[in-house]
Amino acid sequence: MLTFTKAQIASLLASGVDFLVTWLLMRFGQAPIVAAGATGTLVGGVTHFMISRNWVFSARESKWAAQVNRYVLVWIGNFLLNVSGLWLVTRYTGIKDIGAKVIVAITVAVCYNYPLQKRFVFK
Repeated sequence: MLTFTKAQIASLLASGVDFLVTWLLMRFGQAPIVAAGATGTLVGGVTHFMISRNWVFSARESKWAAQVNRYVLVWIGNFLLNVSGLWLVTRYTGIKDIGAKVIVAITVAVCYNYPLQKRFVFK
């Protein structure tokens, strides 16, 4: 249970970075939501890897390159699910911008990210 709690804290921190980057790009860069969201997801992914490796799963002893390779594989799926989910939600539900990103991010984090990080990336 401690690992799950730490993973959720790491996800919240990385999501904070993700959402901040997304908001800044939309607000000051006039970027469309999908482009801003994609960039935020990328920056949040890097943040999440570092926190997960060093704190959540205490996996500093394992080979860094192998972890990065596994993380990238999982992250590509995460990225595709977040971006396509964001596009689908904003296009078909009427939910816009950050609200849509919150719904998609939580769904992907719980149903996809945590199980794969625990059992595959930082095993």
